[in-house]
Amino acid sequence: MELSEVTDDFVQSIDIHTVLPQQEPFVMVGRLLHFEMNSSTTETRVREDNLFVENGFFTPCGMMENIAQTCASRIGFYNKYILQKDVQVGYIGAIRDYVITGKAKVGSLLTTTVDVLEEVFGMTLATATVKCDGVIIASGQVKLAVNNKEA
Repeated sequence: MELSEVTDDFVQSIDIHTVLPQQEPFVMVGRLLHFEMNSSTTETRVREDNLFVENGFFTPCGMMENIAQTCASRIGFYNKYILQKDVQVGYIGAIRDYVITGKAKVGSLLTTTVDVLEEVFGMTLATATVKCDGVIIASGQVKLAVNNKEA
């Protein structure tokens, strides 16, 4: 598939599990909504059985993992559908300016957008925002390293 052929309808139709190295119960994104080379957006509904739900709310660690998996879904989509490669495992290298301004309770819809600032030698620096039912509740910068071995 060529980049010019990627549509939001196609992106939204894929099974998120095909572009992530994580599998249940550690999947923190529900579906990929949008893909561009330098940006991706995912959404997920906070479920009561989520590993990062405590006292009816999604934890800050869960939101950070949601951000990391939004980054991973962008890389995984590119690898699988554009480059025709397997999914690669990534690691959080650094978190900066991570600010939590709200909470997401069970049943809330999270929409997470990651915008790439730089990609160099397998490292990605990106900004991220997490919206809960349309209101920003978390933001920050994340640096991810991608292992060149496929998952």
